[in-house]
Amino acid sequence: MLSMYSLGNDLYTGKRSLPVIKKTKLWLSIAALAIIVSIAALFVRGLNLGIEFTGGSQFTISKTAVLDQQPAVDVIARYTGDSAARVAEVGSDTMRIQSSTQKLSNSEVETIRQDLARAYKVDVTDVTSTFIGPSWGQDISKKALQGFIVFVVLAMVGLSLYFRSWRNAAGAMLALFHDLIVSIGVYCLLGFEVTPSTVIGLLTILGYSLYDTVVVFDKVRENTTQLLSQRDYTFAESVNLAVNQTLIRSMNTSITSLMPVASILFIGVLVLNAGTLSDLSLVMFVGLILSTLSSIFIASPLSVVLANSDPRIREHTKQVQELRNKRLQEREQLRERGEISDEDDDADLLAPAMGSIRQPGHRLDNSAQPKRKNRRKK
Repeated sequence: MLSMYSLGNDLYTGKRSLPVIKKTKLWLSIAALAIIVSIAALFVRGLNLGIEFTGGSQFTISKTAVLDQQPAVDVIARYTGDSAARVAEVGSDTMRIQSSTQKLSNSEVETIRQDLARAYKVDVTDVTSTFIGPSWGQDISKKALQGFIVFVVLAMVGLSLYFRSWRNAAGAMLALFHDLIVSIGVYCLLGFEVTPSTVIGLLTILGYSLYDTVVVFDKVRENTTQLLSQRDYTFAESVNLAVNQTLIRSMNTSITSLMPVASILFIGVLVLNAGTLSDLSLVMFVGLILSTLSSIFIASPLSVVLANSDPRIREHTKQVQELRNKRLQEREQLRERGEISDEDDDADLLAPAMGSIRQPGHRLDNSAQPKRKNRRKK
C-alpha cells in the first residue's frame, strides 16, 4: 500500500501527477455554479440574521435543571406573537431566548420573566432581560466591510509586488471572493443564523484562504523563473507541477486546522452544549474547507487562464508544442527505418528535463504529450 510519504514524494518529483490544470473547465464550471446558487439563495431565501442585526429582546435563564426549549417558545409567543423565538442551551444549566420583537414595556418584560421563572422552576431573579438594538450589528457590518475593502486592496498590491504578476494576484483574489460568496450561500441554504461572530469568522478565513494560495503560487514562481528561456515545458505544466508538489502540504495544513475547529463545533456545541461557540466555529469550519479547495482547484487554474492572455505565454506554449511535434516526427522516422522499436518510450523526446525545476524521476503528465499513431512493421 502506498504510504502518504511515498505519495508525497512521487507527487513532488513528478513520478505521479494529478491532472488538475487539464480539467480547468470542470473546476471553474463547478465554482461558477456554486457562486450562482449562492447568489440565488441570498436573494430568494436571504440571510437568517440574528437579533444583533434586526433588534429584539433577549432573556437568559440561569440555574435551571429544565432544558426543554418548548416552554420558552410558548411564553414568548403568548406575549409577543413571535412563534419563532430562538432558544439555545448555554452550558449545562442556562437557557438563552432571543425574540426579534420591538422593545417591550417594563410590565411586559416583568410578566415574561415571571412566566419563564415558573416554567423553568427558578427564582425570578435568575431570569434577566436585555433589549438589543439593530444599530450595534449594523455598525459591526459597516466596520467589517471597510476592513474587507482595505484588506483586499493591500493584499492585491502586496501579492502583485511579491509575485511580480498581477495575474497571480487576481487569481488569488477571485478565489478569495469565491470562498466568501459560497460561505454566505451555505448559510442561506441551510438557514444558519448570522451573528457578529459569523462576520468575524468570515474575516478570519480571509487570511487562511490567501495563505494556502500563496503556498501554491510561491512554488509556481519558483518553477517559472526561467520559463521563457527554455522550450521543454509550458506555463500550464509548471503550474500543475506546483499544485502536485504542494498538495500534501496543503492537505496536512488543512487537516491540522480543521481538527480543533471540528472539536469545538461537534464536541463543544453538540456534546457539551456550548452554544455560544457555534457561530464562530461553524463559519470557520465551512471557510477552511472552501479555502483549501479553492487554492488548488480555482486559484491555480485561474492563474493559467489569466496567464494565457499574455501574448508571450501563448507564443511560448505554441513553440513548446511545435518542438514536441517535431521530436515526435523524428522518432517516427527512426521507427520506420527500424533504428528503434515500437516499444521505445517517447517521453524522453516529448518531455525532456524541465530545466532547474526538474526533480529526479520527473516526467510530465502523459496528457501533455502529442498522440502518435500505432504503426506495425510490415
